[in-house]
Amino acid sequence: MEPVDLALCLAVDVSASVDYDEFGLMIGGLAEAFRQPDIIAACAAGPRGAIAVSLLLWSGPGARDVAVGWTRIDGPAAAAALAEAIDFAPRLPAPGATALGEGMAAGLVLLATAPGTPPRLTLDVSGDGRWNAGRDPRPVRDAGVLAGVTLNALAVLNEEPDLLEHYRDVVIGGSGAFAISCADYADFARAIREKLLREIGEPLIA
Repeated sequence: MEPVDLALCLAVDVSASVDYDEFGLMIGGLAEAFRQPDIIAACAAGPRGAIAVSLLLWSGPGARDVAVGWTRIDGPAAAAALAEAIDFAPRLPAPGATALGEGMAAGLVLLATAPGTPPRLTLDVSGDGRWNAGRDPRPVRDAGVLAGVTLNALAVLNEEPDLLEHYRDVVIGGSGAFAISCADYADFARAIREKLLREIGEPLIA
């Protein structure tokens, strides 16, 4: 892959708390984001003119799947192809517990293989439930930070109103890290678009 400004791994919770309608809203919202002119422009705005994106689905311990491999986004055609790939991504991990730490660890492994020599690495975690199985996410987060990864989170609050605080405690870390929330899956498309614009844009330097 030619050089990119950012490697962005989208790590999406598909545990048992996410039903198939909610999965459709989440995947559809992600796909639609990459059809938006402002997102496409942000992908190509850096000095290398492109970013690399992958989609990881995760559930209980050992249940994870790279649904869309690393894809270079440098303009409308590449963004449209990515959006279509996301739209048709199968839900392969079986619904189960919420192994948040294992999903994060799988995302960090994927980022370690990112092509295009990206100077920035970001793990984008989205979900609707707190960690309840598998490895503790906090040491995983800390290892990611030490490796130079920024870990951000989007909490869907339809089942756990305090999930944003949980994600702030156990998920986010690194330069410019942040967490946002949306009330339910109907609002996911708006929230993920806001999050992606923040993640893809160059971080502010104090």
